[in-house]
Amino acid sequence: MTFTDLGLAPKILKAISEMGYETPTPIQAQAIPPALQNRDVLGIAQTGTGKTGAFTLPTLHKLERGRARARMPRCLIVCPTRELAAQAAENVELYGKYLKLEMALLIGGVSFAEQDRKLTKGVDILIATPGRLLDQFERGKILMTGVQTLIVDEADRMLDMGFIPDIERIFEITPFTRQVLFFSATMPAEIKRLVDTFLHQPATVQIARRNSTAKTVRQRIARVPTGDAKVKRNALRWIMEQEDIDNGIIFCNRKKDVDIVAKSLKKYGMNAEPIHGDLAQSLRTKTLERFKNGDFNILVASDVAARGLDVDTITHVFNYDVPFHSEDYIHRIGRTGRAGRKGDAIMLVAPLDDKNYDQILDLINKDAIEEIEIPDVDSFPREGKGRGRSGGRSSGGRSSGSRGGRSSGGRDRGRGKSSGGSRQRSERRDDDAVDSKPAAKAPAKREAKSQDKPARRTGTTERRRAAPGRNKPKDVDSPAKDGTRKVEREVDASTSTSTSKPKRSSRRTEDRSEKPASRSRSRSRSSRSDSKSSSKDAVLGFGGELPSFFQN
Repeated sequence: MTFTDLGLAPKILKAISEMGYETPTPIQAQAIPPALQNRDVLGIAQTGTGKTGAFTLPTLHKLERGRARARMPRCLIVCPTRELAAQAAENVELYGKYLKLEMALLIGGVSFAEQDRKLTKGVDILIATPGRLLDQFERGKILMTGVQTLIVDEADRMLDMGFIPDIERIFEITPFTRQVLFFSATMPAEIKRLVDTFLHQPATVQIARRNSTAKTVRQRIARVPTGDAKVKRNALRWIMEQEDIDNGIIFCNRKKDVDIVAKSLKKYGMNAEPIHGDLAQSLRTKTLERFKNGDFNILVASDVAARGLDVDTITHVFNYDVPFHSEDYIHRIGRTGRAGRKGDAIMLVAPLDDKNYDQILDLINKDAIEEIEIPDVDSFPREGKGRGRSGGRSSGGRSSGSRGGRSSGGRDRGRGKSSGGSRQRSERRDDDAVDSKPAAKAPAKREAKSQDKPARRTGTTERRRAAPGRNKPKDVDSPAKDGTRKVEREVDASTSTSTSKPKRSSRRTEDRSEKPASRSRSRSRSSRSDSKSSSKDAVLGFGGELPSFFQN
């Protein structure tokens, strides 16, 4: 069968021919005819089998006629990662270069201004990641009422990344009459539930055995005696020196390890660059372009690039770590052995990786994977030895005679967080140092001081107001908790109680006892036309005698 037999438009066939493709892959041959008939399609196939062309080619054929309206895309392609979305956009441009169709790419890390201008004009195909798509929909930048075809790529990856609620939301806001092209490498129970809910009598296309790896990929493992990072880096370099590598990818589980491994390979003369999710999108795009152009031949990556990279010349895939999810193993090694070429996949396995390794064996239905023997791997230098003044992490906590400790007044000379120890560990070390010192010296000094100072304070008058809630008179000899000066409060035994406020002065006491006079005085002051004599008469009217503040 050829692409001409599939009934695609002449302009699409011309673009395919210029790319050098003559015959469709099995999934393309089986998925394109029902897609052209406007049926829902469920495609199950491993990576590198041509799934992107299986949904791109029939979509371009149907969209050849017609025109999109402003902010109303006619086709929506949803991808789990930016790299996959960029790859789909590249294929759309290549296959549809002779068609007058507009496309927009809506992904995080890219300015929305240019894409918004395209949406305002009207785009036929909108390619997006779920988060950015829903964000712009909620802002009213995109209308879903014109979507004729909804394509979900790498659905099982959506599940791994927690995008299933977003995918369900996208299904709900698109028209019920839209066509759905749904593709996945595996079919977990949650993905099957989505298919049963949102696809209408789909044409199922399944290529190769479920959860199988490509037969063109030679799989091997190399056992290391420990998970120590330095041992693993040395083992990785030894293996790479034995292999004939044109282009290779090294996968790490953690982003920090990606940078460390890439730096280590560069140090030893290998042409390697890192790529992971913490890098800016512009840098990630530039790194992938440089790798495809051959500017360097070793790409150290996290799983962010596991499914978004399509380079046919990759000869080796190295798993620096055994993946946490067994399905990721299939996606990682699927980067090599593409389009019928041969490839090699090698994985480092430490003792703590045995559980995940067994899950991979169960998934690919194998009893074991061929092993590589690394000479003298047990004698490789380890990262944990000889670190810090006390031996780094392996030395445990500080002894009672070590420097530092809060009780000695010295500064803790350990490195705290940066030396690998946690803050909690640092606090425990300080506490140990405090406990190792005599505990009675400091309180004794404070007690001696508290006995000397009250003699100088006796007889002083209070100059400060008592703090709120502390109205009960206190003994002057009681030591202050915060080290502040305390003065004796003078309290009249005949009038005060344990809950009454201390009197500040006799003059203020008179002021408080003559409240009517105070109010009369305030009223007299508020009237500018009253004189002093009229104010005195007003006061005399209450008791016949002048209050003390008039007498003074």
